[in-house]
Amino acid sequence: MTAASDNVAWLTEDAYKRLQDELEYLMGPARTEIAKRIEAARAEGDLSENGGYHAAKEEQGKQEARIHQLQQLLQRAKVGETPADDGIVEPGMIVEIKFAGDDEVERFLLGSRELASLDESVELEVYSPQSPLGAAINGKKAGSTASYEAPNGRTVKVEILTVKPYTGS
Repeated sequence: MTAASDNVAWLTEDAYKRLQDELEYLMGPARTEIAKRIEAARAEGDLSENGGYHAAKEEQGKQEARIHQLQQLLQRAKVGETPADDGIVEPGMIVEIKFAGDDEVERFLLGSRELASLDESVELEVYSPQSPLGAAINGKKAGSTASYEAPNGRTVKVEILTVKPYTGS
């Protein structure tokens, strides 16, 4: 991995479009609405004890933070189609693994948290392709094993059980 690719957010075209739509809404109609609420609350008088004004200003701050977050994300996004269902681990894939010596199966998305967070009904762990586990399994096939050094210095071995493209569910 190069330093330039370490900060990439892997997104499908659909995910990129939904994030762009959210950004456009927040920068347009949502900004106008919050500005009107602030102005209406300001017209009520004394701002030091005006709960509506302070709530609207706080919401405005959160909205502006989300706008900044989306702008940064979209600038560093690598957009691609949903990966092929070829059993090879790559960003955009749901991976099931077992750690050596453990019978429990771990299921996660290799990619960007933003991709999984677009569908709030899906509860899915997300690992970055640059994480120790992500880097170790990236490019491997279902049925193979990989190992990586954990932050505590121990070598961890995993078996890749299944690899399927993430489709939003």
